[in-house]
Amino acid sequence: MEKKELESIIEGILFTMGDSVDPSKIAAALEIEKDEVIEIIDALAKKYEEEDRGIRITKLDGSYQMCTPPSIYEYLIKIAKQPKRYALTDTLLETLSIIAYKQPVTKSEIEKIRGVSCDHAVSRLVEFSLVEEVGRMDAPGKPMLFGTTEQFLRSFGVTSLEELPTLNPVQVEEFKQAAEEEATHLTVGV
Repeated sequence: MEKKELESIIEGILFTMGDSVDPSKIAAALEIEKDEVIEIIDALAKKYEEEDRGIRITKLDGSYQMCTPPSIYEYLIKIAKQPKRYALTDTLLETLSIIAYKQPVTKSEIEKIRGVSCDHAVSRLVEFSLVEEVGRMDAPGKPMLFGTTEQFLRSFGVTSLEELPTLNPVQVEEFKQAAEEEATHLTVGV
């Protein structure tokens, strides 16, 4: 392999691994001498330093790691503090709607309405800080009760649950009939 290709591969390895990598492991993977790997890494490190790049290579106890220079830490912190964006799938939106309108509600109540398990959906909504545990039901097994959070209100641009849209009673009846028909077709098909 040419030196330029080796440089590219080593750079990719250090970038992808994140943690420090022993040069002997890189040498074994590339089937070259450890001294050649160290020479290439040192040349890359010097190049990044001279060009004042946004990445550096640091040596830690004989291993090498790609990192950022201290001069850009303040910008990394600003980015890290920005709120994360998340995508709500139809399943998550459906589960979130049930929780928003029925809260406080247990997983089993959600599952009864949806007709399928909701463990994953509820866990993701908790992870996104849209839903939280709000207590436990006074019933056998003391199931957890879930409700929406302030983050839910912020995300959907409402100041209280009273601002959530209300469904027309005719629509509710139509939804119930459609769900019953779907459940009947699923049962018949089994």
